Amino acid sequence: MTASNLPPLHRLDARFDKPLPNDSSVQTSAIVASRLDDSFAQIDWRAPWLGHVQQLDAISQTITQLSATKGLSIKCANTKSSAPETQVLDISRTQNTPDIIAKVLNTALHQQAAALQQRLPHTKPVYNHKAQTLQFVSQDALPEGEAYESFIGSKGNIPTRDNLHDLFNGSIWLTFPKTKALLNHYHMLEIEQQGVGASRGRVRDTITVFDENGAVLVTANPSIGEALIGFDWQGSLVQPRAQWDDPISPSPKAQAAVYIFGHALLEQLIAPRKPLCAHSVVINVSQDFFALSTQQRIAFLDDKLADYMNELLSKDEVTPRHLSPLPILGVPHFWAENKDPNFYDDPFVFRSGRRKK
Repeated sequence: MTASNLPPLHRLDARFDKPLPNDSSVQTSAIVASRLDDSFAQIDWRAPWLGHVQQLDAISQTITQLSATKGLSIKCANTKSSAPETQVLDISRTQNTPDIIAKVLNTALHQQAAALQQRLPHTKPVYNHKAQTLQFVSQDALPEGEAYESFIGSKGNIPTRDNLHDLFNGSIWLTFPKTKALLNHYHMLEIEQQGVGASRGRVRDTITVFDENGAVLVTANPSIGEALIGFDWQGSLVQPRAQWDDPISPSPKAQAAVYIFGHALLEQLIAPRKPLCAHSVVINVSQDFFALSTQQRIAFLDDKLADYMNELLSKDEVTPRHLSPLPILGVPHFWAENKDPNFYDDPFVFRSGRRKK
């Protein structure tokens, strides 16, 4: 893989104060300023584990603004107008307006597609279902008794609540759309074959653990990945520290980086705790990967991760144990305290391996 094999970089600097393009496929979108609970104000948008999230600037600015408002206005980006309109609304009608997060994510979804000059992301078809264009909808749109994953796969609608969990879930859909669609595809395969019961089964368990709590170690030095899989914390996180990329200042000379996939893990990192542990996969790349921009890295990684998970979930005996534990605050540059090698001398967090090479 070389940099020349990837599509040209497009700056994703679209903001919510810019109009959407005049495209009939892009419906008029609205961001309704309403009351968000205090948990949204606790997000540290500068945290190193959020640096890869696509449309981060636009989402963070909007969520920050909405967290501080009391539901006074509605901003509409109309595809037929040259600039967004702002209307003052009756506070009694807007302060309890639902589905704020779905509106924010839909606007980010359209802006990302426009910035990249690409069509909107879509589902991966399974059985008699066609590929569906993805969009975020109210949780109330999910029919009673229908599985969440089946609803996404058959309609392309992602039920979304006004909470942190679903904000981060939507953000990962924006960041890794092919991989998220692939995971949903396997959910649907299992639901079609096994139905929805008290037990999800080994395939759906593996998907759920990674979807909620996953991380991806990308490395140009295979020994780092091998050490991580082997629970060798010194060989993966401590001794090669100089080879790890700094999310604040990415380097083309770096040889390892971690990108969080799990939206529940991102939610937990609102209040970081040393014992937080991701369930990771390792993807080996050439050194050229680290010469790419963050946007290009993630586009490339989404393809590779989808292929990796497709192969993993196709295994006859796949279980969550195929995912490697990774104490997430032990990732170099993720947490200031891990500069001290003694940070890793904590057997409760950095445990010995459960399996041998």
